[in-house]
Formats: sequence, C-alpha cells, structure tokens
Amino acid sequence: MKTLVWVEHDNQSVKDATLAVVTAASKLGEVHLLVAGEGVAAVAQEAAKIAGVGKVHVADDAAYGHALAENVAPLVAALMDSHDAVLFPATTNGKNIAPRVAALLDVMQVSDILSVEGPDTFTRPIYAGNAIATVQTSDKKLVLTVRGTAFAKAETSGGSGVVEAVSATGDAGLSSFVSAEIAKSVRPELTSAKVIVSGGRALQNGENFHALIEPLADKLGAAVGASRAAVDAGYVPNDYQVGQTGKIVAPEVYIAVGISGAIQHLAGMKDSKTIIAINKDEDAPIFQVADIGLVGDLFKLVPELTEKL
Repeated sequence: MKTLVWVEHDNQSVKDATLAVVTAASKLGEVHLLVAGEGVAAVAQEAAKIAGVGKVHVADDAAYGHALAENVAPLVAALMDSHDAVLFPATTNGKNIAPRVAALLDVMQVSDILSVEGPDTFTRPIYAGNAIATVQTSDKKLVLTVRGTAFAKAETSGGSGVVEAVSATGDAGLSSFVSAEIAKSVRPELTSAKVIVSGGRALQNGENFHALIEPLADKLGAAVGASRAAVDAGYVPNDYQVGQTGKIVAPEVYIAVGISGAIQHLAGMKDSKTIIAINKDEDAPIFQVADIGLVGDLFKLVPELTEKL
C-alpha cells in the first residue's frame, strides 16, 4: 500500500504535527510526502530526511503559499491516482483540507485516528473521548486524519527520500488569502510543549490570568493554555484553548488551575502523563483524572507555588 502524507509547514520548516502522521502512515505501507507551498525547496529537503520516507512530492506554486484548502485539495486528489491512502494531521489546516479531498474522491473520511489495526481498520474517539470506536472502511481510497498525541514522532534524520516535482493544479479561484494575525510567544507551542499550565474561568478576568498563570509558566518553562470558558470570557486569545474544540495536547506535565474539568476540556488533555489540578471544589470532575490534586483557593496557592519554584 502506498500512503501519501500532507506535510504541514510554514514555508520554512516542517511542523511537528507531521512527524506523528508519518509514523501512522508507516503502519499502512510505503510512505510518500507531499510538500505544497511557495518557495519550499528547503522544506522538501528537510522532509526527505525524515526516517521512513521513500519519496517527497513537491508542488511549488504561489497558489499553495497559504495552504488554502480549496487549492490544495484538488492537488491531493490528483495524486491519489497513484496512492492508496492519504493522511493529514488533525490540525486546523489538516481538518480543513481532508474533507474536501474525501468529497472529491467520493469516499468516507475516517477522522482523528488513534491507532492502525489493519489496512482498512482504525480506532478513533467518540463521545468526547469517553469511548473508543473501531472503524472498518470498505473504500478503496482512504482519507484519514491523525491525532498527533496518539503516535510517536518519526525521527527527523536518517531518511533518504527522493525529491520529485509534481505539476500544480493552480488556483481554483474559490478563495483568496487576505491577512493573518499570528500570535507570537517566547513560550513553547502548546501542541509540542512538555509542560503546560492552563487557567480556567475561576481566574475571574484576564488580568488575574496573566498575573497568576504566566509567572508560574515562566518558572517551569511551560506553555500557557486555557479552558474554553476562559477563552469565551475573553481572558486570552482563541489559540490558547485546550479541548475538543481547541488543541489536543499530551505533555509530560499538565497543570490545570481553576478548571472544573468539563468533558470537552478533558478530551483535549487527559492523555497527559501527569495531571496536576488546583481547584477549590473538591468534587470538580478534573480531580477524577488528576494524578495530583490540590484543593484550595487558587489566588493563594498559585502565588505560593510560584514563589517556591
């Protein structure tokens, strides 16, 4: 079986989310990568070095410079004539492109896979992760999105993939890039951080969030996350959100401050190696998944913890 992995990148380097997808693809068969973008020669060379990669298809065209799904999907669909499966990371871009490819191929998409059980059989979470479904598809062409936290990351060196240019399908004329407002932070990126400190609605406002969560995160060299309630209340931007409708994370240590543990939040972080919860409500659902629980007033406990580090 030949598999195609869409490479997520920023036109400069390969993003970590791609590495887990390569591991998933290797369980199905021969791994080929697709690097679509503008001025991506360096990205293609980096991708070719990923362990287990046999070939890197490169589509270098202005139409792919911002990964617009309307332009990328026809390119992927065209390459499926010579591939049996295409895999995407379950990121914002991956989840935007994959359904369009599935529609063009007239097949069912299998979303957010956690494991590969066979050439046509996979597991995926349902009911916000409270149950795991085993899904078998009869489609001849497979379109899959991969939960990155469920697979080990492929090594970034040791590979010797052959780089091959492919014809661009061009601009579909259905959408155009206007602008992007990208939040910049000196802290680690949420999905790749080893330690995450997240705050919830109990922090009461944005000023308290920044005053309590950020110093603790700085002491630990951690990324900063938030519950949906905190994001909806305007404490922090949307890209901080951890949960089923936010980012799925699995760090070594996850510290939940003032987060009750709603089911959609737990779906995004319960695979963390060690979960530490700070909440004044001893019956909060977060304590059911926490390895370490601290019951008390976060406005007193968090500054004390930060001071002792």
